[in-house]
Amino acid sequence: MNPVVAVVGKGMLAELACEELLEMYTIVCLSDVGANVPKSVELILILDDDSDSSIFLEAEGALQQGDIPWLCAFVSFDEGVVGPCVRPSTPGCSQCAEHRRLLAGRDSEERLEQLLNNLLTPGERAPNPYASITGLRQMALLIAAEAQRILQGSRAHTEERIYLINLITLATSLHTFLPNPLCPVCGQLPDDSLEAARISLHPRPKISCENYRSRPLDELKEVLIQDYVDGRTGIFNDKKHDLLSPFAGSVVNLPLFFTGDEVTGGRAHSYAESELTAILEGLERSCGLAPRGKRTVIRDSFRNLASQALDPVKAGVYSQKQYGQQDFPFEPFDPDQPIDWVWGYSFMQERPILVPELLGYYSLGEQGGFVYETSNGCALGGSLEEAVFYGILEVVERDSFLMTWYAKLPVPRLDPASANDRELRLMIERLQAVTGYELHLFNTTMENGIPSIWALAKSTKFEEMNLICATGAHLDPIRAAKSAIHELAGMMLPLKETFRERHEECVQMFYDPSLVQQMGDHSLLYGLPQAEERLHFLLDERRPLRSFDEEYKRKPGHRDLTDDVNEMLQAFRRLSLDVIVVDQTSLETLRNGLHCVKVLIPGMIPMSFGHHLSRLTGLERVLNVPVELGYAKLPLTLAQLNPHPHPFP
Repeated sequence: MNPVVAVVGKGMLAELACEELLEMYTIVCLSDVGANVPKSVELILILDDDSDSSIFLEAEGALQQGDIPWLCAFVSFDEGVVGPCVRPSTPGCSQCAEHRRLLAGRDSEERLEQLLNNLLTPGERAPNPYASITGLRQMALLIAAEAQRILQGSRAHTEERIYLINLITLATSLHTFLPNPLCPVCGQLPDDSLEAARISLHPRPKISCENYRSRPLDELKEVLIQDYVDGRTGIFNDKKHDLLSPFAGSVVNLPLFFTGDEVTGGRAHSYAESELTAILEGLERSCGLAPRGKRTVIRDSFRNLASQALDPVKAGVYSQKQYGQQDFPFEPFDPDQPIDWVWGYSFMQERPILVPELLGYYSLGEQGGFVYETSNGCALGGSLEEAVFYGILEVVERDSFLMTWYAKLPVPRLDPASANDRELRLMIERLQAVTGYELHLFNTTMENGIPSIWALAKSTKFEEMNLICATGAHLDPIRAAKSAIHELAGMMLPLKETFRERHEECVQMFYDPSLVQQMGDHSLLYGLPQAEERLHFLLDERRPLRSFDEEYKRKPGHRDLTDDVNEMLQAFRRLSLDVIVVDQTSLETLRNGLHCVKVLIPGMIPMSFGHHLSRLTGLERVLNVPVELGYAKLPLTLAQLNPHPHPFP
C-alpha cells in the first residue's frame, strides 16, 4: 500500500503538488489542521498560495503534540518558500524559519506595505501577480522531492533549512536557519534556576602556553559560517572585509527588529581570521541583548531578596543630581520596587547570587530601570572557562581606562621597542606608515596587577582627527598592546571620515559636554586639537619612557587556562572584590560548544556612553586607588575627578 500523505490547503500550489504526488502516494485532502487526521497518514503538507501566517501558526499548535512530520510551503510576493520540514517536539518550526527570514531578509517597502494591507483587509486580497503556473510547478516539484526523502527515512533538505524560489527567474536556493529559542511554538528554554547557576571550573588545556584559547579558531570555521551567516535567514545577514585599514578587518551585520542593526567587527592579520572573530563578536552581542538560553522567572524587590541578591548600588549607579535632571530616562533604585532577577555565580561567596536582569544583560536599560548597562564584561569563548577569562579582562580593560581618566593618573609611558617583539614592532610600523599617526602606549595597570595598556594615536596632520584612544588588557602585556593597536586600526579611517562630516557638532560638544550622547561622540570630541589639553596628564613628554621589563613582571604562562582564571580570581579575592558571572549562553551558541558570560566585579567602574550617564555613585574605589598606587597622598574627592567626557571609543 502506498504511503498516505495529507494535504492541507486550497489553491493552485496544493493542486499542483497533489498532481506530482498522486503516482507514488495516497493523498488525503483535509480542510484544516483541526480536522481528524487518519492514523495511516505518514506526512502532512501545509500549502498555501499566499503568506497567511495564521494557517501555519495554527498548524504548528495542533501538530506539535502529535507524531507526524509536516512540511510547509507558501508564496510570499515574488518568492516561493518551501520548508521547513518539522518533526513534533523538535525545535525549528515554520515560525522559527519565518522569524529568521523576515528579520534577515528585510522585505522591501512594497512587501511591507502589502503585508500591512493584508492585515487590515483580511478578506480582500488581490491575486498574486507573481504566482505563475510555472513558478508554482517548480515549487510543487521541490515539495514532491522533499516528501519522498522524508517518507523514505532520509534526512530532508529542509530540516532547519528552507528553499527560496524566485518566481520570476525560478532561481532556487537553500538557506539554513537556526531554531529561535524564544519561539512561542517550539521554544524550549529552561527556567533560570539557582542550581543551573553553579559554576565549577574544569581543566582547559590551552592550545599552547602562548595561546590563551581552549579551542583552535580553525576548528570553528565551518560551523560559524554554516550555522550563523546567511543573507536571507542567518543570525548575520551580511559580511564585508575592510580593505583600507592597516590590518585585515571584517564586519558582520546582526539584524534586529525595532532597534536597528548591530555591526560587529574582527581585526587580525588575515581576513579569514578577522571574519571568524567578527562572527564570534556578533554572537557575543546577540547573547547579551536578552536571555536566550534560559527563562527569567524571578520578579521581586531587593528588600525581599537581599540575603541572596547583589545590591545594585555596589555596581555603580547615578547620582541624585543626575536622576534629578529634567527628562533623565532613569529612576533611582528603589529597594521596594519589584524587578526581574537572574541567577549568577559569586566566586568570592562560592554560591549562586541573584543579579538584576538589567545588569546581567545590556540594552535592557532602554526599557526603563535605574541604569543603562553596556556590554561591559561580556565575552564569548570555546568553553565556559575561556569566556570567564576574557570577561574578566573586559572588565579590567575598561576599568583601568576609566580609573586613569577620572583620576587623571600620570601613568608610565612605555617604550614599544623594549618589548623585543617583532610582530608588535611591525604592527606599529605599519600603523604609522599607512595612517600617518604616531603611537603612544601607557601602562594603566591598576591595583589588581592585570596588565592593561592605553594606546593613543596622535595625528601628524593638523586637519585630520587629532587623537584616537583604545585600550587592551591581558595577562601578557604584549598581547594587551597588540589588542589595543588592532582596536585603533579598526577605528581610524571611519572616525576620520565622520569627524570631517560632524566637525561643527564636535566643536559644540567641546563647549557643551551634555551634547555627548552616543558612543561615537566620545571619540569624535577628541579629534579637535583644542581637546588635546584634556589629555596632558598622559602626553607630558618630560617623563622618561619606561621599558616593558621595568613595568611588568612577566612570567611563563600556565599550560591550562583554568589556572590563569584562578590566578585572576585570587587577585580580586585579595582585594575583597567579588567576581560574579552570569551565564548568557544561548541555545544558538551552545549547539557548537560556545559559551557566553557577563562578568560583574562590583566596585570596578563600568563603561558608560553619553556623558550624562557616567556611573560613579557607590564606587569609592575611584577615590582610593590613586593613593594605593602612589599617585596621590590622600583619597580624592568627587570634585577632583575629571569632569570631561571620556575618550573611550
